[in-house]
Amino acid sequence: MAVLWLDDVAADDLDTVGGKGASLGELTGAGLPVPPGFVVTAGTYRTFIEEAGIDEELFAAMDIDPEDSAALRGAEETARELILGTELPESVRSEILDAYRSMGDGEAFVAVRSSATAEDLPDASFAGQQETFLNVREAALIERVKECWASLFSQRAIYYRQQKGFPHSEVDIAVVVQRMVDAEKSGVMFTSHPSTGEPEIIVEAAWGLGEAVVSGSVSPDNYVIDRETAAVEQVTVADKKLLMEKDAETGETVERAVPEEKREARVLDDAEIERLVELGRQVEDHYGTPQDVEWAVYDGEVYMLQSRPITTISESATASSSPSGQEREAATNGGVDTGSAANASADEDDEVILRGLGASPGIVSGDVRIVTKLDHLDQVAEGDIIVTEMTMPDMVPAMKRAVGIVTDEGGMTSHAAIVSRELGVPAVVGTGSATNALSDGQTVTIDGDKGTIRRGKVTKTEDQHEPVEAVRPETPVKPMTATEVKVNVSIPDAAERAAATGADGVGLLRIEHMVLSLGVTPEKYIADHGADAYVDELVSGIREVAEEFYPRPVRARTLDAPTDEFRELEGGESEPNEHNPMLGWRGIRRSLDKPDVFRQELRAFERLFDMGYDNVELMLPLVNDASDVEAAVEQMEAVGIDPEKRRWGVMIETPASALSIEELAGTGIDFASFGTNDLTQYTLAVDRNNGNVADRFDELHPAVLQLIGDVIEKCRELDVDTSICGQAGSKPAMVDFLVEKGVTSISANIDAVRDVQHEVKRTEQKLILDDIR
Repeated sequence: MAVLWLDDVAADDLDTVGGKGASLGELTGAGLPVPPGFVVTAGTYRTFIEEAGIDEELFAAMDIDPEDSAALRGAEETARELILGTELPESVRSEILDAYRSMGDGEAFVAVRSSATAEDLPDASFAGQQETFLNVREAALIERVKECWASLFSQRAIYYRQQKGFPHSEVDIAVVVQRMVDAEKSGVMFTSHPSTGEPEIIVEAAWGLGEAVVSGSVSPDNYVIDRETAAVEQVTVADKKLLMEKDAETGETVERAVPEEKREARVLDDAEIERLVELGRQVEDHYGTPQDVEWAVYDGEVYMLQSRPITTISESATASSSPSGQEREAATNGGVDTGSAANASADEDDEVILRGLGASPGIVSGDVRIVTKLDHLDQVAEGDIIVTEMTMPDMVPAMKRAVGIVTDEGGMTSHAAIVSRELGVPAVVGTGSATNALSDGQTVTIDGDKGTIRRGKVTKTEDQHEPVEAVRPETPVKPMTATEVKVNVSIPDAAERAAATGADGVGLLRIEHMVLSLGVTPEKYIADHGADAYVDELVSGIREVAEEFYPRPVRARTLDAPTDEFRELEGGESEPNEHNPMLGWRGIRRSLDKPDVFRQELRAFERLFDMGYDNVELMLPLVNDASDVEAAVEQMEAVGIDPEKRRWGVMIETPASALSIEELAGTGIDFASFGTNDLTQYTLAVDRNNGNVADRFDELHPAVLQLIGDVIEKCRELDVDTSICGQAGSKPAMVDFLVEKGVTSISANIDAVRDVQHEVKRTEQKLILDDIR
């Protein structure tokens, strides 16, 4: 079945209908005012690329350096050519069009919206990366669905997935087709402040369709409402220069100038704000966590268009921050500031040049780099502050180099705001005139909490913090728990932010990211540069993380990349073409078959030990039995690693290794770490890359939990530590299960460490109370 109606979809259908579709289905089921519609399932996309035979070429094109803007553009273009140039099967086309025709008279205008399976997640928003098309009718519907599929490989999406460690081949995309709301006014609502977490509702509103607000092309009105009393505490009425609406003649979405009488008029009246607050409370109560909501008003009715968890609230934000991220006097018009953000008076403080919305917290100084064309991005150096009209996906690599972002246009959900919060870079958006008011090379200080830009470089004070502080817990560093909570690290560049979480160490450091970033296979790199140079590369990457965490342990895993990833590297022509690389020549089996390369990896560990990094631990992936481990130990000893003196262990990723844990323990391992992604797919015979069976992938399946529980129990008997470093370690239900079973440590994603720490503490306290009652 290619299509599911929203009435039949709920939150647990994420793998089938993606984050947006699951959320809309859940909202519909909760009785909230959601426009009707259906979803073209993620499995339909997966079947399309596989049966058309374009999947391998598609994913191979994604194997690029994400910091290379030209390579990003090339990858995006290849994906569009492959997907848009391939015909959709007639049966799928008919099912989609039949569903559309059933929505009224067959002439309905619909919104066609991407809904990726890795989207709107609790620890990563992925917001705004894929396409949305408004006011679509039957003639263009199929092409718009395919364009949504192609947008899974937009430049920003490619870059973001690689930064977050989401393999491109494991993310699918559904498409929501929903009756259009011909919005007279629209915007977004945060049920808590998205930067500070203050208990207040933030509403942004503009005329016309919400695309103008979300894209950042207009600076919206900003309303701050007390969540408990529903009292409007502050209103900032922006100068809204443009709007997006449906053209009455063509049906196309067009951009038009806002009529003069509406430009500086307040968008929302008190009744509409009251209704939005009511709906905001309902949706947060339903989900149990602060929400980022898209809404629209048509003919007096408020409609909910989307709701996702807010993923960027900083625990380190102080209560002294202004509720709206700004410090504005609102003495006129009954507490309403009727000027735009750019026109706010700077007379209060002569150092303030401009004001805008504080979109990402932090105070930072740097030299202004005006960016009006993409060609200017190469001029952005480390430590610069990017000043631009509004940011685009192509700018992300440059944004990563910058210490701050300032834009003319945009609100709290603009591209600049979302990406800056994810990167931990201070940002001020919606200034109105920064690109004209500031000069290239000028030194300024931006305050991403208050929304100000000041002249010169401000001396650092206790109130200022670096971007990394966004992930640093407040004192005490972590809740006191018997179960250690560690963090997963994919790239050395993330080490500082990972260490700032207060985690007890690194439960998984993947060295394959260091190897694949070389752009050539290990064999070719060694042939071209020598074995010592290869060892140097590995030592440099692992050392960066070990240094940041010292003396906390860093568990580094030897190479575990499937053949399809190697095949696309320079020198990968001889790699086998495997039908399912996840079941093929990878992990320890590849290492043992290529002892010359494996030995260089082990030499890197030995050199780190010699340099004094005794916090480094060695982990072997995808072992099946004791013979795998014994062969690896022989290689360790051959390069001078004494397994009696160093801490080392294995990954438990197959039922064979779980069932052989006693024999594995007999080889001398110090720890066993669960890789739940592989363990689940091998236990349930579910290929997690196959959309036809993705809904059956369940790390909490009783069979998977039985294997994990039995291993923990046996390891406790044999005095072997146990840990989990798979994605499931960030799920509360898995955390509860592991703690109750007595796991030694849990390793979570960077953004999930604090939540896991608190969940562990809660479960441990419950166990103690149950024991003494």
